[in-house]
Amino acid sequence: IESSITILVTGAVSRPIFDKLRISREKLAYILDSTSAPICILIPFNAWGAYVVTLLMNENVDNPVAAFAYAVPQNFYAIAAVLLVLIIILTGKDFGPMRAAETRARKEGQVMEDDAEPLVSTEVVELPVKDGVKPQARNMIIPVAVMVLMMPVGLLITGKGDLLAGSGSTSVFWAILAAIVVAGILYRAQNLFTLSEQVDLFFKGVGGLMPMAILLVLAFAIGATCRELGTGLYVANIASQFVSPNIVPVILFLVSAFIAFSTGTSFGTFAIMIPIAVPMATSMDASLSASVVAVLGGGVFGDHCSPISDTTIISSMGSASDHVDHVRTQLPYAMTAAGIALLGYVVTGFA
Repeated sequence: IESSITILVTGAVSRPIFDKLRISREKLAYILDSTSAPICILIPFNAWGAYVVTLLMNENVDNPVAAFAYAVPQNFYAIAAVLLVLIIILTGKDFGPMRAAETRARKEGQVMEDDAEPLVSTEVVELPVKDGVKPQARNMIIPVAVMVLMMPVGLLITGKGDLLAGSGSTSVFWAILAAIVVAGILYRAQNLFTLSEQVDLFFKGVGGLMPMAILLVLAFAIGATCRELGTGLYVANIASQFVSPNIVPVILFLVSAFIAFSTGTSFGTFAIMIPIAVPMATSMDASLSASVVAVLGGGVFGDHCSPISDTTIISSMGSASDHVDHVRTQLPYAMTAAGIALLGYVVTGFA
């Protein structure tokens, strides 16, 4: 449905299990980050797909939904990033700083470095079970199910019946509010928490998210500054002067990755690069699908690596890991997937 929801829900569910099995918080953050945006960008009918389809419609692309869906198999970065996660999990062959983190967690039982600073409050991460309360899976499953079901409902309402025209951010906000209300009613009906306790827990959770919120505000400010200065357009226009049709996808991937890494936003990168990529591919007789998907893959890659990216920050928060440690341990994996993607675009361009 949406990358942030995926990260937060999966992190909340998986974190205690990972800690019990002595798997590092850095590994959890990597898995959360690499199975959120890379998967979301492969699905046409979600907030990401709706946004990209709208950008393609603005460029007068014929049947933008079909164009997006046709390009999915060529999104080499997203596919490589997801498959690499699976390979690393099945083989256990970590490399780079992640290997040291995993060795520390398994041999010493330390899921984080001694001097690590988790991005969320310890009180939010380690909420104890009340005496006399038997944990039940339905108390998590029902609110999460409501949140998931409310997302398409929100898209339909905000889009006035058109799923693709709906507001992703508004729908996510409504879905989370609905889940919180349903959870509150569910817990009160079972006498698990009083209304006062629920309000206290709500504000304690909000307070625990403040460091992440501050980082996001600063990240958005940097992104807005870059957009106002025209950084993305300037870089893209320079690159367009040296591009041949065969390497258009490669250049678009690299430029999109640079912009996304610098600004910390894949959505902003898509908004800058798709209006450039579509005319460029058309005028230079390059593959339109490969050009569009190179922008999408490059945007996700840059966003994946950027320390000021919202998904990177939220992954650190969802795993309760040190943000710098997450960026440092994830980078070699992201670079590996990017290398595979670049090779794919080279082959595609000259095929």
